[in-house]
Amino acid sequence: QQSELNSFLWTIKRHPPSYFFGTIHVPYTRVWDFIPENSKKAFQQSHIVYFELDLTDPYTISALTRCQLLPQGENLQDVLPRDIYRRLKRHLEYVKLMMPSWMTPDQRGKGLYADYLFNAIAGNWERKRPVWVMLMVNSLTEVDIKSRGVPVLDLYLAQEAERLRKQTGAVEKVEEQCHPLNGLNFSQV
Repeated sequence: QQSELNSFLWTIKRHPPSYFFGTIHVPYTRVWDFIPENSKKAFQQSHIVYFELDLTDPYTISALTRCQLLPQGENLQDVLPRDIYRRLKRHLEYVKLMMPSWMTPDQRGKGLYADYLFNAIAGNWERKRPVWVMLMVNSLTEVDIKSRGVPVLDLYLAQEAERLRKQTGAVEKVEEQCHPLNGLNFSQV
């Protein structure tokens, strides 16, 4: 029952109250029905909403894209062991081949093409840092492809906040997320 679910909602006792809600980076449709009403109500009643990052800001998106890249002049082939690079390249060729069969009729109806989707996810992969390639590969599954086009929970809530004309902001900068991941050495990745 909705009322018995863990809400991932914390209340900061003040007047008016503030709330802290823990989200997950998955398509919102996978979790929306499991978010308790108290969390949805807190969101609806709020006037100001802060997110981890402002995923509606074009600067945030371009900064995230830039932070994933290897230094100028370097390619993934230069930093990965040859056997891992070859396996990765073969796997991406397999994904590209399979992607049309992984897409849903609804995605096709919205004008999404497999090549476009593959390039949107994996484009420029040879210039990305290994940690970001690992995250990209983990998202190149049939289940994840079928849910492409559905915003992740954070983005959905940000879009809803904008639609409802709530004041929004972010608690982190791209660099605060990017630098720790980029600081991992190859063996950690």
